[in-house]
Amino acid sequence: MRAEQIVRAIADAAERWRDADFPPRVRTTRAIVGRTGYTEPVVEYALDALFGSIDRESLEGTITSELGCLDALDGFVARRGRPDVFFRPVDGVTIVSSDTTIGVAIPAFVFALCAKAGVAVKDRDDALVEAFAATLAQELPELRNHMSVASWDGVSGDAAWFARAGAVVAYGRNETLAAIRARLAPEARFIPFGHRTSVGYVARETLALRATAVDCARGLATDALLFDGEGCLSIHAAFVERRGALDPPAFAALVADAFDEVAIEFPAGYAQPDAAAAAYLRGARFRSAQGAGRVFGGALAPHAIVLEPDRADSPPLLRRILALYDVDGPDEALAFVRRHALALEAVGGCGAERPDVVNFAVAAGAARVARLGTLQRPPLAGEHGGVGRILPFVRPIYRE
Repeated sequence: MRAEQIVRAIADAAERWRDADFPPRVRTTRAIVGRTGYTEPVVEYALDALFGSIDRESLEGTITSELGCLDALDGFVARRGRPDVFFRPVDGVTIVSSDTTIGVAIPAFVFALCAKAGVAVKDRDDALVEAFAATLAQELPELRNHMSVASWDGVSGDAAWFARAGAVVAYGRNETLAAIRARLAPEARFIPFGHRTSVGYVARETLALRATAVDCARGLATDALLFDGEGCLSIHAAFVERRGALDPPAFAALVADAFDEVAIEFPAGYAQPDAAAAAYLRGARFRSAQGAGRVFGGALAPHAIVLEPDRADSPPLLRRILALYDVDGPDEALAFVRRHALALEAVGGCGAERPDVVNFAVAAGAARVARLGTLQRPPLAGEHGGVGRILPFVRPIYRE
């Protein structure tokens, strides 16, 4: 198979999955709702975002950006100032799907196939990867012998899958990732994605006009509420600059209104906050009654915004709860992130950010800077987690 054939098959399969009435997607949607507890609109959003990002242009553009050209996967190609190169696959790829983020294993799966590697995926009970693999096999039957999908059986139960892999991609808790790493061959590549979080930054320029502040608040609410706040791209904390036309309490009120609106479109998968969230909110309300901070929302819906929580505490990494911190500038936000050793996946802003705000995102260790409201739709061409898309699955051979 030529790489171009594989890319075309993947793009065509993804196009079929963009249809909400495609029978395999309908069945899988129900299964994902049952496994995760997310409501159907949230799952539909996730599948639209996932398969909407997988097209021929994105696949070819990403591969060309990382390897120089698509043909380098099929044979030796010339490089300016360097020897000719041919990118061959690593000796087998194993991918462990995430237990929370819907479909996050599929980009790694398709790029490993583009590299012409044999791919084994440890799927979750909803069998999303298995269903998509079946569609791929219909598009290009030759791929059938290059992919294997089975349910996740735990680190111990799947030890053989890890021992023989040339590269392993895994999503999960740090303890799980450490257990997987211990079972790999010494020369195997390990691409771990541990639990991370994302934050927002609202510059005072955004607060100059009420219309832009309202748009920003809605974007913040969308990224905080989708997937019940359980993904690495979910916003759990946001920094709001002082000395804007709207002060932080006024902006927090806009965010509370936006939470109520977005919660109608993407309702929670549960009726009441869990025990940890309920305890946090009780403490926040008690603190507010003493004149420190304020709490918005949460009375009739399982979400809340806490303005100025105790900065000695880490942000509440809890479902559908957002902490807002007022700051003088990015340096104050960076000090907070470093004090609490927050592992950041993304920083969300409200448009063309000032250079000092971008520098904050870079210094804080984020892998992505994007507009609030778009964090939960990452582009296929982006380096998720700061890792290349196809590079982990190839080994270069150069010819002098």
